[in-house]
Amino acid sequence: MWSPEAQIHMWEAHEVTPEEATEAIEDIDAVWYEPDPASKSGLTSRVVGYSHSRVRILCVIVLPTDEGYQGINAWPANATYRRIYREAQDDD
Repeated sequence: MWSPEAQIHMWEAHEVTPEEATEAIEDIDAVWYEPDPASKSGLTSRVVGYSHSRVRILCVIVLPTDEGYQGINAWPANATYRRIYREAQDDD
């Protein structure tokens, strides 16, 4: 699900592990943007979810595949995406 290159980039650039990113993707309260509004190709999705092991909201970029998805990148959510995540929880 996470290529070696993606794993190295996420750690070196954002100090996020594949396990933390996967937790955010699997968060039942995650907010999904399909497609990702910032995607140049229009093929990727953005997931804003909570990582319990990181104790933080993350933004995760995934590429949907026939088998599920391929992880592309992940980083700690900025203030805008943290607000979006929390507001989505308040709406429930």
